[in-house]
Amino acid sequence: MQLNRNYTTVWIVLSIALGVVFFFSLRLGAILIGTEEIFSSVSNYFSSDALTLNERIFLNIRLPRAITCLEVGASLAMAGVLMQALFRNPIVEPGLVGTSSGAAFGASLYFVLGATFQFNAGVWTLPLAASVGGALATVVVFLLSHRKGGTQSIISLLLTGIAVNALCLSGVGMMSYLARDPQARSITFWNLGTLSGASWNSVLLIGASTLICFFVSLRLVKSLNALAMGEEEALYLGVNMNRLKISVLTVTVILVAVATAFVGVISFIGLIVPHLLRLIKGSDNRYLLIGSVLLGALLLSLADLAARLLLAPAELPIGIVTSAVGVPVFILLLRRNRHYF
Repeated sequence: MQLNRNYTTVWIVLSIALGVVFFFSLRLGAILIGTEEIFSSVSNYFSSDALTLNERIFLNIRLPRAITCLEVGASLAMAGVLMQALFRNPIVEPGLVGTSSGAAFGASLYFVLGATFQFNAGVWTLPLAASVGGALATVVVFLLSHRKGGTQSIISLLLTGIAVNALCLSGVGMMSYLARDPQARSITFWNLGTLSGASWNSVLLIGASTLICFFVSLRLVKSLNALAMGEEEALYLGVNMNRLKISVLTVTVILVAVATAFVGVISFIGLIVPHLLRLIKGSDNRYLLIGSVLLGALLLSLADLAARLLLAPAELPIGIVTSAVGVPVFILLLRRNRHYF
């Protein structure tokens, strides 16, 4: 597929901006890490006795956090592109169909009842519980919004998503009420989204899911571009709609559930990024998909910097920052795209 040269220009500009922001995210925080310390920590990595305190902080905390932030931003943004392409609506995002709230409920269940039922899979226990919760909630939404003929009405989908979100959030509230103080605090911070617990385990797992889903999504681009002309036109062009829906939903659930499982609930990245890319240059889904990886990582890195610096040395939950920016943008989209309803 031939792409406009301007698309490549956008990707290059976003890549440069991302590189600059990533560099500052490595340096800035409660502790300022110098450029020399960054290079020396990498060169002294295999001789741990030679590492200073700042170098250890960089290698074990700051670097995995910055990389996890890139991966999560890319995952959530890609999921937003896929969902909006599937439903041909720019105000759809994964959080509106239950994935994030389901993951929050799964995590809350683990925080409160995990010890009681002796559910323990080591460091993977919380991600596993959140992933299962997010996947189940999303499946419920799509089953309940399913109409005869195998279609989903956007209104039915969103209303069902609102209902399932409310149900999951009431479950989170119940778990918070039953929890002891340390458990309730864990639930609160997790539901507000935080990258403070990022580790090399999260880097590896989120990176693997992001990379695999990205290449799978690229194979779906041609069908999604055909779908942009309408479902009947896509059928005439040989698109298997049931297979496309299942593929897109599966990829979306994996992207969002795995990312949410490690960093908690981060809203609006999947909504804002695709729309901004359309405003910049066109609506080709290949351009949007590649651009979303870069812009999603860029915006979440900026949000993470704001979360770390606004109240330094204290830290804001990153979900508060993304919601503070995302809510006005979402309202603007609703006002500009009333015809979709």
